[in-house]
Amino acid sequence: MTDLNGRQEAVRNAIASLKDKPGALLPILHSVQDTIGYIPADSIPDIARALNLSRAEVHGVISFYHYFRDTPPGKHTLHVCRAESCQAMGSKQLESHIKNRLGIDYHETTADGKFSLEPVYCLGLCARSPSLQIDDAVYGRVTEERFDAIVNELEASL
Repeated sequence: MTDLNGRQEAVRNAIASLKDKPGALLPILHSVQDTIGYIPADSIPDIARALNLSRAEVHGVISFYHYFRDTPPGKHTLHVCRAESCQAMGSKQLESHIKNRLGIDYHETTADGKFSLEPVYCLGLCARSPSLQIDDAVYGRVTEERFDAIVNELEASL
């Protein structure tokens, strides 16, 4: 969602529907990110005001949890599993390959806006390590060659 009015409406809706819940900050942040794809900086004052928190408190929660983004994600989001099983099966080498291939590090988006890279600490595919999630699709036993083939296919479809 790139339209400013649409983003503001999504934030207002999240606040209105969730502000009275106990511990409302996390549900509001999840709702905003699920709807918009990230937590826009200009939404922080509204969220803080609605919950009687400081902007620093809201920003602190956003920056503490790796799940939350404060910049728009790429068209495709890649989550690389960093759990022990995947590490034992070569995910560190795969991770290096992915970063080199895309030219980005974790929590970054490629300059063309096609891919964002995020760490994840378990995808539940320990028996098929190393694993990777791209958008809603999960892949096991990912090699550098298989990763390249997946990305090539995604790029061809854009």
